[in-house]
Amino acid sequence: MAPPPDASDPREISAGELLLRALSAHGIDFFFCNPGTDFPPIIEAFARAQKTEAPAPRPLVVPHENTAVTMAHGVYLVSGKPQAVMVHVSVGTGNTLNALIDAARDHIPILLLAGRTPITEGGAQGLHGARSLHIHWAQEMFDQASLVREFVKWEYELRTPEQAADAVGRAMELMLASPRGPAYLTLPREVLGGPVRASAPPKPRGVPAAPRPDPAAIDELARMIERAERPLVIAGASGKTAAAVTGLATLAERYALPVVAMNPRYMCLPWSHPMHQGFQPAPLVADADLVIVAENDVPWIPSRERPPADCPVAHLGADPSFARYPMRSYRNDLAIAADLPATFGALDAALGSLVSPEDAKIAARRNRFATRAREIRRSWSEASAKAGKAEAIAPEWLSRCLGEALPADAIVFNEYPLQLEHCVRDLPGSYFGLSPAGGLGWSTGAALGGKLAAGDRLVVATVGDGAYVFANPTACHWTAAKYGLPILTVIFNNQRYGAVRRATLAMYGQGAAAEEDGRLLSDLSPSPAYEKVIEASGGHGERVERPAELPAAIERAIRAVTREKRDALLNVICRY
Repeated sequence: MAPPPDASDPREISAGELLLRALSAHGIDFFFCNPGTDFPPIIEAFARAQKTEAPAPRPLVVPHENTAVTMAHGVYLVSGKPQAVMVHVSVGTGNTLNALIDAARDHIPILLLAGRTPITEGGAQGLHGARSLHIHWAQEMFDQASLVREFVKWEYELRTPEQAADAVGRAMELMLASPRGPAYLTLPREVLGGPVRASAPPKPRGVPAAPRPDPAAIDELARMIERAERPLVIAGASGKTAAAVTGLATLAERYALPVVAMNPRYMCLPWSHPMHQGFQPAPLVADADLVIVAENDVPWIPSRERPPADCPVAHLGADPSFARYPMRSYRNDLAIAADLPATFGALDAALGSLVSPEDAKIAARRNRFATRAREIRRSWSEASAKAGKAEAIAPEWLSRCLGEALPADAIVFNEYPLQLEHCVRDLPGSYFGLSPAGGLGWSTGAALGGKLAAGDRLVVATVGDGAYVFANPTACHWTAAKYGLPILTVIFNNQRYGAVRRATLAMYGQGAAAEEDGRLLSDLSPSPAYEKVIEASGGHGERVERPAELPAAIERAIRAVTREKRDALLNVICRY
């Protein structure tokens, strides 16, 4: 067998050590991992890095692959820095798929590393690290990368030890090119443990700049806005950066552009902005004479509402056509594939040469929609106040109580149930929603990652009871305790898969399934005592059943997180 690197020679390192140095050189601070029998070269590499003080990311063992990937997702959302996750061969890769699909649809640059079953079977042809366990035969696949190929921008298998740094560099430059997304690199054990002659530290590769908007397209869109009487902006994932939030807020205020945040995954526009017209496009979209779609894959549901036949539609974003969606047939009269802050800035400049913000038409529209915004918020407040007087807890009341209790800079990771109408979020980066892929089990792990990046800021995960189970909660709470990452998890517990029930009733509202209120195959009762799960890891857990109990329970949970530095969970029994 080929020998391992000579530990007595500081100039000879393993491919695993070179890999860690390359990750560090590219700004990877954390190495989320769920290890297996393919990890010995990585373990040895970390051990040698500790002894020699060689650069390496911080390793974090996470006891479930889904949690590891969602944590990486959350770190990126808060920090804007790409992340790395390593899992065990084919079976570990399989356990990442749910979270990886979420990351792919949300354009999150995560380098997913996976071991590969040792190639050689030992004997005369065996290399250092050859097969040594029964599972090394059964875990090999003909094409391991086929598991993830549709959801990564690049995939490769390390073929020689010397390639380790170059493979990381190639992955990083492609992950960070617009539109961003995950990459996958498999690491055979013999190759990962093979010797490499140490040389100069790996140098990070330059990242292609985000595309700039076409000036002619910007001028055309500016003219469309200038002519429009009833323009409408439908945002979705436009709030990825503070610059994008500020750019849209400036445009909306200056030119009286009403904005609807349809299924937002980021805080696209401050809740209190006078042009924020809520979270559903109806009825505005049906009356619009121009619709501008800002980074939104599903700006309206065609079976429910749509713009008039003569209304032009413009799509803005890194990938305004959503090229990885097999079928998407929204009208597209103008598409601008570019960085959104740059697009908003260029559009502001172009409009400034065409029209004054004080133009009578714009001023009248500004007053009309500012009045409408106040009326909408009054109706929201009345609805949540009414819900607070009911016998059972409703999501409107729970959302309002959270909104009133959370500090402005708290970060919320929402996996569906939180109703933003009733929970004020005004700061960029203070709200993140589940990927449009809808892979459940995201928010608790993402919140842990967010906490890792956010330091002392309060981080909250809002989740349904079904999604909480998907999150592998014992793995999440163990991780929180292990690494000192206290977060607040709030379960909107209606003891059912709400999306399944709603879909059934929408299709068969007068059918046999409706006779049981659509609970068939969506019923999750009897509900476990979820508040006890967190107690097993030393956290604070409470069950809340009455509306009047909520404010004090939320305050106790926040105090446990912020003052006692303990993970906290509220199991809130809801009726909806």
